[in-house]
Amino acid sequence: MWKDFKKFAFRGNVLDMAIGVIIATAFGKIVSSVVNDIFMPLISRIIGFDFTNWFVALDGGEYATLQEATDAGASILHYGNLISVIVDFLIIAFFIFMVVRLINKAKNRAKKEAEEAPKPEPRLCPYCFTEINEKATRCPHCTSELEAK
Repeated sequence: MWKDFKKFAFRGNVLDMAIGVIIATAFGKIVSSVVNDIFMPLISRIIGFDFTNWFVALDGGEYATLQEATDAGASILHYGNLISVIVDFLIIAFFIFMVVRLINKAKNRAKKEAEEAPKPEPRLCPYCFTEINEKATRCPHCTSELEAK
């Protein structure tokens, strides 16, 4: 069982996936910080209200701020945080879309260049006309001696 687990865990695909998850987590933290510390305050300033204080106190009390409700020990439904998380998700999804799009363009460009590159004429045996390696000194098909190139 241990051998099977090592074989599975250290396969290239699993390691690549693990590295991807680690990088994605770090990238997510960066984007969350950008959203929470830059975008959301700007959006709040532009539209005139702050998402962070959007909540409903489930105990029926009236609280001016989220901090007041938390300090009073009230159960709260903090839907302003949900809006922040949705904006966070949309920004991350947009950046991932752009990265995948750039990678696909680069792959397509490389593929197109490879297809357009002229292929050299194959070397043919002058006796049996079989395609042979450029470095061959003897034809593998008819065994004729060839001129070295």
